[in-house]
Amino acid sequence: MNRRFDVVIVGGGIAGVSAAFELAGRGHEVAVVERESTLTAHSTGRSAAQFLASYGEATNRLLSAASRSFLDSNANGLADSDVLLPRNVLWVAPTGHEDHLVERLEANVTTSTACEALDIQQATEICGALDPEWLAGAVLEFGGFDIDVAGLHQAYVRGARDRGAAILRQHGVRGLAGGDDGWQVETDDGVLSCTVVVNAAGAWADEVAALAGVPALGMRPLRRTVFTFATSYECTEWPLVISADETFYFKPEGPAQLLGSPADEHLDRPCDARPREIDVATGIEAINQATLLAVRSVRSTWAGLRTFAPDRIPVVGFDAAVAGFFWCAGQGGTGIQTAPAIARLTADLIGDETPDEALVKLLPQLSPERFANTG
Repeated sequence: MNRRFDVVIVGGGIAGVSAAFELAGRGHEVAVVERESTLTAHSTGRSAAQFLASYGEATNRLLSAASRSFLDSNANGLADSDVLLPRNVLWVAPTGHEDHLVERLEANVTTSTACEALDIQQATEICGALDPEWLAGAVLEFGGFDIDVAGLHQAYVRGARDRGAAILRQHGVRGLAGGDDGWQVETDDGVLSCTVVVNAAGAWADEVAALAGVPALGMRPLRRTVFTFATSYECTEWPLVISADETFYFKPEGPAQLLGSPADEHLDRPCDARPREIDVATGIEAINQATLLAVRSVRSTWAGLRTFAPDRIPVVGFDAAVAGFFWCAGQGGTGIQTAPAIARLTADLIGDETPDEALVKLLPQLSPERFANTG
């Protein structure tokens, strides 16, 4: 196979397919190449996603805000059901960690997100499993949502295909050669020619850059562990409960079941991440210290890689050193909820169009050029 496209996107996760949807909608001939047999084999398919307006660095919060309308519209009506399902967030802290609750209140102010400081009684009324002897206070953040990640991803895939994009599974990239005529993308099933390569390879972003002769940016794949466990509590209406110092979280996952995590960040290599028993045990211990849940066993476990740039802000833009190489990477823990805004910005920059005013302001923070003089 030897086919010609305007843009080839490396990576079939949420970053890749959302960019394909937007680019194809602007009239570009687009291909997404994914080395796995499924498009969500790694980070996207393992996300315990929550739309949380106050989460992440200030730039991430603004990207989340710019993504909200698309998510509210159920991906422009492409999704089969609601993409956002209401679930507030309860930040909790023990004695000595109340300063973290102040930080959460301040973060919500920057995003104009409604929130409320709660005392011990108010917090335990909302989540009856919290241990009042551990708890010192809480902040309830309104306007949070569970995200139907699979539904959103599939909506983007459907929309991209309807707009003419080719989505090619089992097309691992073996080589990238740039020249005056653009790029030659060598895959497991032939060579694709294009003008622009979009690096949306998640944990493998630096490896893809190396294939193109582009300097690595120092992407950091951080492993996160998740598990589910049974509970006798009626928990369906509970919020997502997060320790304000981010050492654990749990939330409902169907009737009589909770999803939990130690909110860990272990530096790893790009890989098919696997949970480690010690990390599961750490999560169980943290949840048991803060609650009356008395978790003793788990039903299922998994892990995923949340890949960050060194400053924990996404990288979106053309590489200054190599023409036609575009970074769309480093989304870390906000990749799902910021995908709509990042995809629009990607299409704007590749098409030499002016982004929305809210996104124009973010260009210096997102540009890969910010790492040019870091050595």
